[in-house]
Amino acid sequence: MVVGCPKEIKPDEYRVGLTPGQVREYVSHGHTVLIETLAGVGSGFSDQDYYVNGAALVSASEVWQCSDLVIKVKEPLPEEYQLLRPNQILFTYLHLAANPDLTQALLASGTTAIAYETIEKDGLLPCLKPMSEIAGRLAVQEGAKHLEKPMGGRGVLLGGVPGTTKAKVVILGAGTVGANALKMAVGLGSTVSILDLDLKKLTALDDLYANRIQTLYASTDNIERELISADLVIGAVLIPGDSAPKLVTRDHLKRMTPGTVLVDVAIDQGGCFELSHLTYHQDPTFVVDGIVHYCVGNMPGSVPVTATAALTQTTFHYGLALADLGLKGALARWPEL
Repeated sequence: MVVGCPKEIKPDEYRVGLTPGQVREYVSHGHTVLIETLAGVGSGFSDQDYYVNGAALVSASEVWQCSDLVIKVKEPLPEEYQLLRPNQILFTYLHLAANPDLTQALLASGTTAIAYETIEKDGLLPCLKPMSEIAGRLAVQEGAKHLEKPMGGRGVLLGGVPGTTKAKVVILGAGTVGANALKMAVGLGSTVSILDLDLKKLTALDDLYANRIQTLYASTDNIERELISADLVIGAVLIPGDSAPKLVTRDHLKRMTPGTVLVDVAIDQGGCFELSHLTYHQDPTFVVDGIVHYCVGNMPGSVPVTATAALTQTTFHYGLALADLGLKGALARWPEL
């Protein structure tokens, strides 16, 4: 099979779908691997790294035109829709719930598309988990940065110092993103509340952190009460394959302290704040009613060395199965696909 990996063209996206070591594995299994020139530079891999491991270095159009299996990181952008074709497998993140135009383009193209984020095994999302872990940790890191006064925030240090009040972090959702945001926020010494509808998740976190955190059922009353006193709010809600619910409305903003920062990790699924819209790393925030909104859709793309390693070690065996066994064979071997 011909396996292709194009360079990501989404703004500020530096991850890559295959590492040079993985190219060698595909080649050893008898496959031809096409890598777009400079595809791996952002993740620390040179063209030479790919070449010495058996890849052919080609243009983007050649990757799309000649590959039976295309392995990416992010969803195709509109300028790539014309490159989609029948009898080709696309293996990447898609987030179709928030992107009807891409859905229609895929249907019209005849491409078989498999989304990383909807692969479910034993109730878990193995290909989403590593990026959710990174995004959760980055959410607190970026939130802390944008709480600084020159960035438009309140000017609050998350952990404070002796004799001062610590910042309050409110995390909406106790899944992988929320749990990793919690780990960071607690580690930085802030006061933290985490809310979810799943009491089992809250119980597990309460057992782990004991009196260092506040766990709350995500009722409307509890959410509203916590928002009013928050310095940093992390939106970490996920409904697999569906749009995120809107948990923070404009009415809430008017009752919050100016300079509060909202980080919407759910933006790939439409966002969980009413006024969220997609932003990019070069211009990541906008302000509504004095409240700073951070809505970058590819947060892990800012740490590509870490993110590419974490992602590809999870997706690799699925991609290799698709190449070795074909679509039907891979589905028989890994039904979660």
